[in-house]
Amino acid sequence: MTNKTWNWQQEDWPSFSYSKETLEPLEMEYLKVSGVSFGIMKSLSKEDQSKLAVELICDEAMETSEIEGEILNRDSVRSSIIREFGLSDGFKQAGIKPEEQGIAKMMIRQYSEYKTPLTHEMIYNWHDNLMLGRYKIKAGEYRTYKEDMQIVSGRVDKPKIHFVAPPSKDVPKEMDRFITWFNKTAPDQKQALLPLTRAGIAHLYFLSIHPFEDGNGRISRALVSKVLSQEMNAPILTAISSTINANRKQYYEILGVQNKGNEITPYLESFGKTILDSQKLTVQKLDFIMAKAKFFNNFQGQLNPRQEKAALRIFKQGLTGFEGGFSVQNYISITKAPRATATRDLADLVAKGVFTRSGHLKTTRYELNLAPFQTNNLFNKGRRN
Repeated sequence: MTNKTWNWQQEDWPSFSYSKETLEPLEMEYLKVSGVSFGIMKSLSKEDQSKLAVELICDEAMETSEIEGEILNRDSVRSSIIREFGLSDGFKQAGIKPEEQGIAKMMIRQYSEYKTPLTHEMIYNWHDNLMLGRYKIKAGEYRTYKEDMQIVSGRVDKPKIHFVAPPSKDVPKEMDRFITWFNKTAPDQKQALLPLTRAGIAHLYFLSIHPFEDGNGRISRALVSKVLSQEMNAPILTAISSTINANRKQYYEILGVQNKGNEITPYLESFGKTILDSQKLTVQKLDFIMAKAKFFNNFQGQLNPRQEKAALRIFKQGLTGFEGGFSVQNYISITKAPRATATRDLADLVAKGVFTRSGHLKTTRYELNLAPFQTNNLFNKGRRN
């Protein structure tokens, strides 16, 4: 290619420029919000911290994979994460696919290595874990093929090229420079950057190099978590992938606009808001998971097996709940109970304060009554059960 289309071909690469004044309000708000989630975790026992970490890491593993079009089994991923923590849950390991084990290994490695300076070996190890079971991909090493690394969409005969990465022969040099930049901008260094700015640049910079055959997006999001953890000097749990996945179109649009130049204020502002939203979502998830434990402790011995199964299924839906709300038909589908039994069970749950009820006849919907068990409603929005 002779024309200078892409950011890495420009004379100012990789000297990204941006407006600190534009980003300052976001940086200040992020420090406040991340302090809330950090404070919640620090207030818990070690055992409860581990339980919450498992659930949130599992959420992030599922979402970061789904962004790349890979749908994993949540129970298998969760079990793998528990085992990587050195715990046991009785789940049969034989039923877990290599890719489910691999994402768990990478997530736990990234979670535990947050203090360690970034190295080629660290990134190789993340990639090696991530590519577990993918035998057609060179795992744990940068790409070496001579063809262009292109990001394309559309028909095979008429592809739309969204980005072309630096040639493979330049990747080692580019990654040397990236790793040097990453470590020099850490919180304890003279060239330290504020967390949203550093996380946004790290994400864009790594994706622009696109050093691997596959897995670049997932590793770039792991690098964002590493940045945020280093800022707090603790392994930070974040819902960054959940937030990106919910707004994938906008996420790819801003990347598509940004990969042609190195003045990155609009991109950093957009990505900073994404990280900020992800931390607010993390607080909501922390509150939801803690409310679940308090909920079952409070109603222990008061629910029959059908009612308990339905409540667990609603919790499994997470913050979003059931599309259209939880109905009698949902209860019948989950418990296999006859309609008359389902109606009695639900009326009993309302009477006990387990559920609240809204609507009438066919529009009747039920929602878990979690308000008494939620300890932090600062960022809680309306949920749908």
